Amino acid sequence: MNFKRTWNKKFGKSEIYTKENSACRLVEMDMLRLADGEKKTYSEQDKEFALVLLGGKCTITAESFSYENIGCRETVFDGAATCVYIPRNTPFTVVGVGEVSIAVCKSPSEKDHKPALITPDQVVIKDLGKPGWQRQAHFILDERTDADILYIGEAFVKGGQWASYPPHKHDDDNMPVEAATEEIYYYEFKKPGGFGIQRVYTKEGDIDETYTVKSGDFVEIPRGYHPFHTAPGYDNYYLWIMAGKNRGFYMTTDEDHLWLTK
Repeated sequence: MNFKRTWNKKFGKSEIYTKENSACRLVEMDMLRLADGEKKTYSEQDKEFALVLLGGKCTITAESFSYENIGCRETVFDGAATCVYIPRNTPFTVVGVGEVSIAVCKSPSEKDHKPALITPDQVVIKDLGKPGWQRQAHFILDERTDADILYIGEAFVKGGQWASYPPHKHDDDNMPVEAATEEIYYYEFKKPGGFGIQRVYTKEGDIDETYTVKSGDFVEIPRGYHPFHTAPGYDNYYLWIMAGKNRGFYMTTDEDHLWLTK
């Protein structure tokens, strides 16, 4: 199966990953691009949602809440994100306030939680890695917000650096060392022509995929190690959407590269 997808950034809703076309079972993704005043309503049963505003402003309303004129950045490179968590069985409507682009992440849910607005000042920012694999990680929908299985953040990687490195995986249910968690990456590059390389592989060798990714591309990671590199000169952004019953960074490093962590 080809794990890579591409969003053409057309207006309206684009279904990127669904249960029918994905190797992942716990996470689906749509992309919304709405013009000023344009609306999109969702009403899907037994799914929790997280809407990450990539750029622009919108209003998101449901019977139990109304988040009006939210969003503080023009592009993903203009600061931390705004995110709305919406619990299962909560129909909601998104309205563009000016033009807006939104990543719509959804997962099966068995519990009722409260809706939440996560503002840029609530995003936890950490610098991770060592020279050669440094990046800035933004934790958005994390342990501080009650949810069933969604766990979401963003990464900012300078040109020439690796991320998700040394190669790690999170596909075995072996807590507290490792959690069984699926993941999807969405990429943007600061300059036109920017590109990176995403690898997904298992030690067994049944998965060994390498993709060139550009702005608007996705790669799903149902299991396996998944190191990423952005080309020198091209600063990168990627949204990471994790889904699993144990929410958090529970992962193990490829033994062949474990020496890099010493």
